[in-house]
Amino acid sequence: MAIANPLNTSILPEPAFKSRSLRTRQLLLLPVSLAALLIVWQSAIWIMEYPAFILPSPARVWGRMLIALADGALIRHTAVTLGESLSGLAVGLAVAGGLGYLLAQSRMLERILAPYIVASQSVPVVAIAPLLVIWFGSGITSKVLICALIVFFPVLINVIVGVRSVEPDLHDMMRTLRASRWQTFVHLELPAAMPMVLGGLKIGATLSVIGAVVGEFVGSNSGLGFLITAARGQFDTSLVFVAVIALVVIAMGMYGAVALLEKLLLAWKD
Repeated sequence: MAIANPLNTSILPEPAFKSRSLRTRQLLLLPVSLAALLIVWQSAIWIMEYPAFILPSPARVWGRMLIALADGALIRHTAVTLGESLSGLAVGLAVAGGLGYLLAQSRMLERILAPYIVASQSVPVVAIAPLLVIWFGSGITSKVLICALIVFFPVLINVIVGVRSVEPDLHDMMRTLRASRWQTFVHLELPAAMPMVLGGLKIGATLSVIGAVVGEFVGSNSGLGFLITAARGQFDTSLVFVAVIALVVIAMGMYGAVALLEKLLLAWKD
């Protein structure tokens, strides 16, 4: 008869404990790193004796943010930039998704259009933005188009790679089951491409904010890019910092929303 080893205790609780410890460290990472950044920021001002118009203190930036929130300027301009970014992201995703699927299905179409697509990406968006503002005006249309252009390429490439990652045997199985083109797309190609598409969407979510600001720099009377330009002209560096912080919050929020969507849509992979 085998004798039980009294030292052979269960180790099942240990991974759970390690997992909780890891989550705790991850939660503490953001506030600790933010506190370290503020300390370095304030220390640089004390050591280098920078004037406020070059590098304002964290307290001065915080006070300027409260003023901008109180008079409604920060909320108003943030809402404009957020709307432009979301609209441009939606347009870029729709166009890149449809065209990417067609290119993934047709090698000939890819050979025809690929040189033009690559050539369009060799021109900086900053160079195209003034033309779009001239053609479509300084309203929201030109900003949405700039956002869509900057989002288009990464999403397009990820859609093509995702659709082509489907195993040929699975296509053969769908044909054996006499599935229609729509059924093949919904039940096979779309789920298979979804991880790559969402990966491209994460990149596009942050790039769309850049596109909106570029458009606002070129020509606009609202938005965070306009706010930065106006504050820079008035040497209100604290307000520039406030606008930049708002841009970071928008980009992180959009990235987090896509990450949450990815977690929900790809729950079947866990």
